[in-house]
Amino acid sequence: MSFMISKTLSPQAMELINAYLHFKVGAAVCSVPYFNNKTLRSRGALNALVGKGSPKEILDEAETLVFKNHIKLDAFADESLKKILVDNNIGIDCSALAFYVLDTESQAQDRGPLKKHLEFIHAHGIKGFVASRSHPCRLTDVETFASDLNSRPVELHEVAVADMITMMDGSDTGERNHILVIHQIDSTDGVPTKLHYSHAVAYPEDGLYGSGVKQGVIEISKPGEPLLSQRWIENGLEGADNRIFARAQRSKTQLRRLKW
Repeated sequence: MSFMISKTLSPQAMELINAYLHFKVGAAVCSVPYFNNKTLRSRGALNALVGKGSPKEILDEAETLVFKNHIKLDAFADESLKKILVDNNIGIDCSALAFYVLDTESQAQDRGPLKKHLEFIHAHGIKGFVASRSHPCRLTDVETFASDLNSRPVELHEVAVADMITMMDGSDTGERNHILVIHQIDSTDGVPTKLHYSHAVAYPEDGLYGSGVKQGVIEISKPGEPLLSQRWIENGLEGADNRIFARAQRSKTQLRRLKW
């Protein structure tokens, strides 16, 4: 008889992911939209306005906008919430989502704040050190997570929750680096069979209001073979139709684990 088990991140980290995935203001619910801080940057602005906000920080800004626009919460629709967030440049980027999820997991596992475990490769001098302590999320991009100073590659058979899939741009298209966080692993007789991941992303077909925090599954259909040989499924799409799988194929894609 086969023994099947699912393991997830801590309840605290799963709750945080849910807060981004099912962001709620009044009766309205939507996923927090993706924020591209490469095309729109405002130095010194609040975290929620530069794609680096926690759910609480984003909620504070959203409620302020609702108040300013005299919106009645009991009549606030899901589409209206997403629109007001997007139109006011409130969202989250992929590395910030990873930071908050892994920071929450680190503290839930009594490892302390994530910033204590990271080398901030973009922080230079006294100003960089101070920034890394006061606003660590802003200095933790995908390159920081993927640095050998902060993480190491792991084999697919040894994957664990809180591992990351990093995609470093290997194309000539100028695509941005990307990161997925493994939030759940399904196993049979101790062998991983499915990896469930969370990320923040915008696909061309998403249009103006369809981007945001999303989830997908990687089915280990070919044990013993590399990550990109497996079955990637998101939004019911796989193979060439799966945007994130296509992105992974064009990149230096690695399964990595933080050096906690």
